[in-house]
Amino acid sequence: MEDDGPLLSIGELARRAGLPVRTIRFWSDTGVLPPAARTASGRRLYDTACVARLELVATLRDLGLGLADVRRVLDGQVSIAEVAAVHLDALDAQIRALRLHRAVLAVVVKRAAGNEEMTMMNKLAQMSVAERRQMIDDFLAEVFEGLEPSPVRAPGLNRWNAAPNLPDDPSPEQVDAWVEIAELVSDPDFRQRIRQVTGISMQIDARDGLQDWLSWAHENAVAAVLRGCPPDSAEAAQVVNRILEPAAGVHPLPREEYLAGLEVVTDPRIDRYWQLTATINGWPPFPSHMPGDLWLLAALRAHE
Repeated sequence: MEDDGPLLSIGELARRAGLPVRTIRFWSDTGVLPPAARTASGRRLYDTACVARLELVATLRDLGLGLADVRRVLDGQVSIAEVAAVHLDALDAQIRALRLHRAVLAVVVKRAAGNEEMTMMNKLAQMSVAERRQMIDDFLAEVFEGLEPSPVRAPGLNRWNAAPNLPDDPSPEQVDAWVEIAELVSDPDFRQRIRQVTGISMQIDARDGLQDWLSWAHENAVAAVLRGCPPDSAEAAQVVNRILEPAAGVHPLPREEYLAGLEVVTDPRIDRYWQLTATINGWPPFPSHMPGDLWLLAALRAHE
């Protein structure tokens, strides 16, 4: 013992380590830090090896390891790296949970939400990936029920495979978007609107050349928007007449059918759904057809 220096009492060890005596006593009682010797009266004594062991115990405890894991490391049953890896995963999970909680609170502040809305937002945000995917799958299953061929395989509806997927550590903006999209897909009126849009898209896909004509009509409308052409102007009337005039190999939709379709597809909730999906998934915004479609709708109404 002489080479190891003098033995220390528990009080001296506590002062050297900067720890409370009761903590060292507890660790000694649990077998994590056994004393090197005892005095005739039973008082604990610690040597320099105990000092080094204490430093290791304190470090492991600071890293969040429980006493059972500390004992396993000290006994050589498992390496520090192995235990640290497990605790790193647990710490990552805690960090994600805290980030999610913070994001929810930020949305609560932004919306000035009450108790009921806050509870709903927290519940929606903490759904598992499978539960969130199931919510969207249930929405699509109801919307597309009985429609053949499967709308998700139709050329004009491939976008429906791009489901919103909230990340594990979402931003407040993503949580806010998730709450809004959950409200949308739970709305029976919105589901019915999507079903109407789906039906229109399937009819378009089934008619040769119609998709090309619609794209051409939309390009004309976008060009008019960019020129600042008012929908009720004489120039707009010329654009409408040009779009609706049959050309070689092209049979445009009748005015009333075209107007009825535009009234359905210009529902702002549809465009909002896709913008929310992009926000949740961390993607750039989806290109919106809304400006051109709204111009066409207004122009058709103005020049009946």
